[in-house]
Amino acid sequence: MLDAIAGAVADLRGVERAVDLFSGSARVAHRLKALGLQVLANDDAAYAAVLARCYVEADLETHGHAAAQLVDEFARLPGEDGYVTRTFCEAGRFFQPHNGRRIDRIRRAIAEKSLEPVLEAVLLTSLVEAADRVDSTTGVHMAYLKDWSPRSYKELELRVPELLPRARHGAGRALCSDALALAPTLDADLVYVDPPYNQHRYCGNYHLWETLVRNDAPETFGVAMKRVDCRTRKSPFNSRRTCEAALFELLGLLRARHVVLSFSNEGFVDLARLRGRLADLGRVREHVTERPRYVGARIGIHDAHGKRVGTVAHTTNREHLFVVTRAR
Repeated sequence: MLDAIAGAVADLRGVERAVDLFSGSARVAHRLKALGLQVLANDDAAYAAVLARCYVEADLETHGHAAAQLVDEFARLPGEDGYVTRTFCEAGRFFQPHNGRRIDRIRRAIAEKSLEPVLEAVLLTSLVEAADRVDSTTGVHMAYLKDWSPRSYKELELRVPELLPRARHGAGRALCSDALALAPTLDADLVYVDPPYNQHRYCGNYHLWETLVRNDAPETFGVAMKRVDCRTRKSPFNSRRTCEAALFELLGLLRARHVVLSFSNEGFVDLARLRGRLADLGRVREHVTERPRYVGARIGIHDAHGKRVGTVAHTTNREHLFVVTRAR
């Protein structure tokens, strides 16, 4: 969806300051920065805030050289047994031990450097992305594969993240705040909104990155070794009962002239009602794209013993991109 989002934003006039309110992987915020916009990226997950600090707040001319030196230094470190090895290589099977030990040692080295926050975020992003390239999952941390994935045999490789020069409209910022609390304080020309829209919670889907970034060695539960706070960290956007009210409240709090909203036909909010609420805000344009469903839908429905027990109804969904422009 990146090209569609970037194209929709580029077509709007007078946009210099943009907010990505649920920034997640920071890919959209990064793309908005590449368009030259001053970007504020926000997410209430620690790992997402770190990614945003790297891809939005860090600038190539300020942090690129130091990051390259540290990546080279950390890449030569030997491995050591630690929390990641014990939890995600031995108790679980997310990484092969030779990579788990490298992750443990590099994470300790980053902590020991006591780097300023933005440069530290660049190094943590490098480590998270390196770990992601050698894990043994289907892309999320709800489970690991029964047999080691081919990529898990590779050696962990640190790379400098794709830093951008400072945007022509100003330096970016990253926050780690609740979207509903932040929304009424925003001063921007455009707000991009891509909220959770069904029961799948990002704190469980990416709990490993949350632990790696926080470096807090939490107590875990279940086969997937989730952080115990996954049981208590909940969002109104992940509940069929509360999702619509939360989204409509959020839209009512925004004061930007342009609102770009990503939503799916599999979301908890009825699309006809959503279109009506958006029409109350201003002129609405809608782009619809057919996309593959999440990887679990393509794998199929299985029981606890790995036996296929059901048939997947469909393997694609429709992604709706709404562009709302208010009258001046």
